[in-house]
Amino acid sequence: MSQNRRKSRLLNGCRVGLSALAMGQFCMNPVLAGGVPTPADQYTRSPIKHVIVIIGENRSFDHVFATYVPKERRHSVDNLLSRGIIKLDANKNAVPGPNFEQAHQLAAKDIGSKDAFLLSPPKQTFPNDQLPAPLVGGPQVSYIPNKCGSTPISQCQASLTLAQQSETGLDPSYYPSLLTGGTGQTSKTPDQRITSVNSLPAGPFQLTNGNTFLYESYAASPVHRFYQMWQQLNCAKGAASRDNPSGCTGNLFAWVEVTVGAGANGAAQPETFSTQYAPGAVTTGEGSTALGFYNVQKGDAPYFTSLADKYAISDNFHQSVNGGTGANHIMFGHADALWFSDSDGKPAAPPNGVQVFGGTPDAGIVHMIENPNPASDTNNWYTEDGYGNSFNSGFPPPFSVAPASGGGSYSDCSDPNQPGVKPIRDYLQSLPRPIDPHCEPGHYYLLNNYNPGWFGNGKNAYIDHNPSNTPFTIPPSSTRSIGDLLNDKNISWKYYGDQWDNYVDDPYQLNWGAAGPTADEYCNICNPFQYDTSIMSHPDQVAEHLHDSTKLYADISARTLPAVSIVKPSGFVDGHPASSKLDLFEGFTKKIVDQVQASPYARDTAIFITFDEGGGYYDSGYVQPLDFFGDGTRIPLIVVSPLVKPGHISHDYADHVSIIKFIERNWQLPTITHRSRDNFPNPVAEFRNPYVPLNSPAISDLFDFFEFAEHGEPGFPGFPGFPGH
Repeated sequence: MSQNRRKSRLLNGCRVGLSALAMGQFCMNPVLAGGVPTPADQYTRSPIKHVIVIIGENRSFDHVFATYVPKERRHSVDNLLSRGIIKLDANKNAVPGPNFEQAHQLAAKDIGSKDAFLLSPPKQTFPNDQLPAPLVGGPQVSYIPNKCGSTPISQCQASLTLAQQSETGLDPSYYPSLLTGGTGQTSKTPDQRITSVNSLPAGPFQLTNGNTFLYESYAASPVHRFYQMWQQLNCAKGAASRDNPSGCTGNLFAWVEVTVGAGANGAAQPETFSTQYAPGAVTTGEGSTALGFYNVQKGDAPYFTSLADKYAISDNFHQSVNGGTGANHIMFGHADALWFSDSDGKPAAPPNGVQVFGGTPDAGIVHMIENPNPASDTNNWYTEDGYGNSFNSGFPPPFSVAPASGGGSYSDCSDPNQPGVKPIRDYLQSLPRPIDPHCEPGHYYLLNNYNPGWFGNGKNAYIDHNPSNTPFTIPPSSTRSIGDLLNDKNISWKYYGDQWDNYVDDPYQLNWGAAGPTADEYCNICNPFQYDTSIMSHPDQVAEHLHDSTKLYADISARTLPAVSIVKPSGFVDGHPASSKLDLFEGFTKKIVDQVQASPYARDTAIFITFDEGGGYYDSGYVQPLDFFGDGTRIPLIVVSPLVKPGHISHDYADHVSIIKFIERNWQLPTITHRSRDNFPNPVAEFRNPYVPLNSPAISDLFDFFEFAEHGEPGFPGFPGFPGH
């Protein structure tokens, strides 16, 4: 049968017979699938007709599942407990285990007057071999204001009503958590809620204790930026072994956190700077926050633990970029990084040492090229690193007169003479299987958080010089995304961003952080399609594909759910440390899962629950270098579907782009571009160690989570030679 005739038969009804079984395709009643989705949605390589991806914020795998034990003995998991890095005492509290040394945190020296940026600097122990004290972060009380005066906010019905007006994306039982969990302490001082905060051994520690630090408490946020995370991983050829061929030991998390933290934006290191908290001294404000973890054996993360027990999780799923929210959402949507372009859309150098947004001759000077080389006479204080200080961005009139400053966030990783680039390129080349940095000449790639080039209202944000806008905005991008690929093949998709409707009318996010019906907690840097000219310059594309999360709930109810749904919570409930809590992300997820499971979509939907990145929290898992940009630490991935292997724990190496590979394989799509990461093969690993791909760089397409034949469906072929896999 010709390919054209076969396509014709596909579009005219449900196929039966040997050809259908051979192709591994299945059909279902279009009425059950919904009305808006296209006929092409139904022709999949598995019984999965709908994929929902829910992306939370900033939690590593060990940070959440350090003490998780599989429900059935036939399953195994790789975490702090199974490795013996920690053990459980008689009360199931986590304490240092026999292999605690594997996670031993060390201090180091990268002196500005002598050395450039070092991936693996000379090391020594911390004073007394103890961690610098983890410091306080998050609200003292709540981000929802107390509307009842002296009455405790937890008992204030008016504040609870305000919380319900501010956030539509929670299971009803979780709303009180928006009012509780405040630190009650002064920010950036040792967090007295943590047991033995000033004398913690130099390794991972249990964050909660059931008394002063509860699971529902707000916690501090560690550094999670590009060059910092590369340095925290401490990757070196000399440390490589058969089970850890990348040579990444992860023992500089605390040191990087206390020596440079989340970036200096070009500011000089204060004279009173210290890596240890002391009254009167200046620190990064973090301490060793990165080493804290929850304990599911004591009831932490109860909802996610129940999903892991009943459905399936991965203990080898990774953030795709070393760094933060923006770069990881970009890689998720494009399977590639984005780069700076000129007015003609061609590669160009970003502003560096020049004035932006007008002002006096000596004001508004920015340096948008990353420079992690330590400043003179400092130990690891990066020269230029930050998100940039915007003089008015996010503030209503009357405007401040402070100019824009700082910058960082772009690197031309094709040029080893650029700051910070050579050590990473040399390391990648030194590996037994050398890794291509995947950096095109003359391209300055965005490594951290810049605003996308388009506002939600379809206006070009890069050329907008309104005083409330920020110059730290990447120009509109021409790089193809999974949205373009789905459009090409007429597969329906939507991005549901919580608070999108408020954001469209508030492009400068002047109401960011406000509470009430007009609260704008939308995450603009999280929407991978908001960077793209192919979507945002076409009002019909914006109207069709970009919606508020309220539309998701309506689509499920109306049975108009698209084939592919990507869902992002608001800043109140995305789980981001300090600004949100993990239990609130559980509540956001539960609302969606419960609604899907009560609908006709229950039988044919796979819900992928994950995070944008590890948030800078320590993780003990293997990290595979894929290119200059990553991978980074492990993050949780939970897959909820009646079609998964119950209780399955996937050990196949995967990252964000694996979800893209799943979509492509399921809907028989090509890769996004010739260079995107979805071209990497599925991993091949030896039986003795399933975590390390022998054919690196390689990432899974996640099909190992499913066993469709067990659910009354035909056998599932392996599809050898399928393009891009």
